[in-house]
Amino acid sequence: MLAKGQAGERKRLEKQKLKKVFICQSCGRESPKWEGRCSGCQEWNCLVETTVAKGKSTTESRPDTAGHLLELAKLQHDSYSRITFPIGELNRVLGGGLVAGSVVLISGDPGVGKSTLLLQISDAITKNREAQVVYVSGEESSQQLKMRAERLGVKGGGLYVYPETNMENVMAGLESMQPSLVVVDSVQTVYLEDINGAPGSINQIRECTLRLLRWAKRTSVPVFISGHVTKDGSIAGPKALEHIVDVVLSLEGESFNSYRILRSTKNRFGSTNEVGVFEMGSAGLTEVSNPSQLFLESYVNGAIGAAVVPTLEGSRPLLVEIQALTSTAAYGPPRRISNGVDFNRLLLICAVLTRRAGVGLYNQDVIVNVTGGIRISEPAADLGIAMAIASSFRDARSIPGTVAVGEIGLSGELRSVPQMDRRISEAARLGFTRCIIPDAVKKAFHGSEGLQIIRAGSLAEALRAGLEKTPKKKDTDDE
Repeated sequence: MLAKGQAGERKRLEKQKLKKVFICQSCGRESPKWEGRCSGCQEWNCLVETTVAKGKSTTESRPDTAGHLLELAKLQHDSYSRITFPIGELNRVLGGGLVAGSVVLISGDPGVGKSTLLLQISDAITKNREAQVVYVSGEESSQQLKMRAERLGVKGGGLYVYPETNMENVMAGLESMQPSLVVVDSVQTVYLEDINGAPGSINQIRECTLRLLRWAKRTSVPVFISGHVTKDGSIAGPKALEHIVDVVLSLEGESFNSYRILRSTKNRFGSTNEVGVFEMGSAGLTEVSNPSQLFLESYVNGAIGAAVVPTLEGSRPLLVEIQALTSTAAYGPPRRISNGVDFNRLLLICAVLTRRAGVGLYNQDVIVNVTGGIRISEPAADLGIAMAIASSFRDARSIPGTVAVGEIGLSGELRSVPQMDRRISEAARLGFTRCIIPDAVKKAFHGSEGLQIIRAGSLAEALRAGLEKTPKKKDTDDE
């Protein structure tokens, strides 16, 4: 009877150490009760009931920093040792190379090319440094990885494939081998037996990533982690890991487009504004050294409803083509459709065009598209978007060889944008002859021989300078 009582008491204490919470599968926010909408990320129906342990967490403090108080003034600054790759676009996004002991998360939609990029990175390390790389594959078997390696031309010398999902076994293998680089593909497939929840849940993802983080900091071995989100968002994705890892890279691209853009949304060792441009082919991802020329390869000089804008992606100037189409709304209110441009920004530009520039879009459907699958987030593209819309509405061709850059204010004025000299130099390098900029930019530009600088103080003035003059027949008919 005493033994039974002790066993019952033990079970009761074990139950007391567990508690049930509701965890958002999109952002990782915990809630004591179920909510239809997460108050953190505003997503609907994303809270899942999860059992977690009370009190002491399963994660341990990092041995290299625990118990040490260091005065900042007495610390010696040592530059981070970086591993450079033969892939220049990847080095650019990482801030000059991969820092030893860093944990890098590569996120993206399924099928965008994350595994292909990771396999090419592993091959580059083994080729140039004669190092050993461990590729932990939780999604594919060793035979499947071999088939991909043959397609990509990866011989695999020094690349060790470890098809394992148990994180305890993975850590034991890493301790025994001590490689130069570790790749985990993907974090949604690995698990720890002493953690509640299925593989891919918030608890499993966080605990597995923390184990890898502590090991990377202790051994100074960099780790790449692959993470994806399903199309319906049902599996916890990289959002729950962004505060844990050192670098977050996002691989973007459309399934119908061969171009891929690698962005850095978090980087503790460099800038978060850099992007890398790749092209997906039969031999994997190849870097694009001149993306401006690539995005303009189908551009027709002086086309109707098109404008070229010199944008900035980090420190790199890019020339992209913006296309617009307007048509009279057949029924109902007019629609606004944007692809690659912020929708609210498009609404603002349409309102300013109608009110301040005499372009009557009140009964017009407006469709704006950025070619090449790239997204533009900076307001410097406002003038180019407005010129493309006005060109389509008036059926007026843009003057050949013209690029336009500037932010549009609500009163129709043009505002200055940063790093104008770099944008102008890129336009001159690609053979453009005219550049419309805001009149607020008083700086004189050098190194832009052959490029005429046209200053405009308002949107209406810029449209007169950038579009060919046509009869106002269409304006009259539509109004």
